[in-house]
Amino acid sequence: MSTELTPPQPDTGAATQKDSRRALISSFLGSTVEYYDFLLYGAAAGLVFPALFFPKSMDASLGATLSFVILLAGYLARPVGGILFGHFGDRVGRKNMLVITLVMMGAVSVCIGLMPTYETIGVAAPIILVGLRIIQGLAVGGEWAGATLMAAEHVGHRRRGIAASIAVTGGPTGSVLATLILALFAGLPDEQFLSWGWRIPFLLSAALVVVGLYLRYSVTESPDFAAARTADDVHTGVPILRVIRQYPLSSLYGMLAVAGPLFMQALLAVWVVPYVAAGGAVARQDALYMLTFSSVLHIFAIPFFAWLSDRYGRRPVMLTGAAVAVVLVFPMFALFNSNNPWLIALGFIVGNPIIQASMYGPIGAFLAEKFATRDRYTGVSLTFQLGSVLGAGTAPLMANWLFELDNKSSTTYIACYFIALTLVSALAVYLSKETLRRHAQVASPVTATPVSVTAD
Repeated sequence: MSTELTPPQPDTGAATQKDSRRALISSFLGSTVEYYDFLLYGAAAGLVFPALFFPKSMDASLGATLSFVILLAGYLARPVGGILFGHFGDRVGRKNMLVITLVMMGAVSVCIGLMPTYETIGVAAPIILVGLRIIQGLAVGGEWAGATLMAAEHVGHRRRGIAASIAVTGGPTGSVLATLILALFAGLPDEQFLSWGWRIPFLLSAALVVVGLYLRYSVTESPDFAAARTADDVHTGVPILRVIRQYPLSSLYGMLAVAGPLFMQALLAVWVVPYVAAGGAVARQDALYMLTFSSVLHIFAIPFFAWLSDRYGRRPVMLTGAAVAVVLVFPMFALFNSNNPWLIALGFIVGNPIIQASMYGPIGAFLAEKFATRDRYTGVSLTFQLGSVLGAGTAPLMANWLFELDNKSSTTYIACYFIALTLVSALAVYLSKETLRRHAQVASPVTATPVSVTAD
């Protein structure tokens, strides 16, 4: 279908270099703090929560499954948060929404760090945990798109891919912090770690939030949004309705495109760590350090693939990444099953900075360039967060189920499922139009002489 968008506008560098640099730093560090909070739960879900927030008489496998169900609750809340914060982000601005999401995330992490366990308050413990996880999900639902757009919209069109990726790297950076700090305390004796050691990483979130808030208050509003507001092209209508009516295929393709890489991200962070630790070849703490090291490489790999997409296009890079993922997923699992610590560490490196990053690096610009300015926050939030439910949210549960289905004898079913999901993501990318050469047309819908642009 077609939608009325503006003709290409010159890249005038509306934001100063200082504003752009500040926006990039703010988006990166703010996203890092938020994902530290969100991913810390994922890291703890397989290691700590089954023993603390469910009856001790419960089967360990069932306890882990219920922890992953609560993990999924946070992912289910993310599209709702995306619609909510996207609505106000498209009507009143990006900056204020990002401040609110940051405060919400920090408050929830501190509450989790102070929570009484099942032994103290019984069934109320998992119920409260579900509520806190849903609030986390709402906040992250508005965070990813907002941070990505603040970075992308502060730079010229030619650098949009790598600028958006700076905010995207907040995810692996937050993962590094979460797993590294949790790993430090995981080295304590089990009794100390389960009684108080696991709580410290959650409580440390308060200090990170203070730093993030200072940076977010200092950044200027997005130049693209400011231009649309000046032309009176915001404050009207309901963005989610416009997204549904004008961008149905763009939204569908965007959602499916992110599902494959997000499945791999969550699988490594939540399911693989306790899996390799249970095998006996590596200790719990060592497995977390391996994940941390691969995430450090991930921080540099994501901008690299985004830079490639600025040169060669979003689709070619992402399709090549999907092909790499299909080829390498069985070797990756072979490394995890090798019972050799060095090979297991190599497995994390194959999974994060190679398989996941090659598909994921260009994703910020790929999604942002599908929507006009007045609908972009909502459109990007909705597509990414629905994809996160399909990919990351279901990853631990699906992996657990497939592993049980294979009588806990191999990871073949998990690898096959990932290949199928990756092929779906690749098809969605293939059916999408390349946005690198036409994204100037989609940058702002304010114009005296609109032109018709065919949506995906």
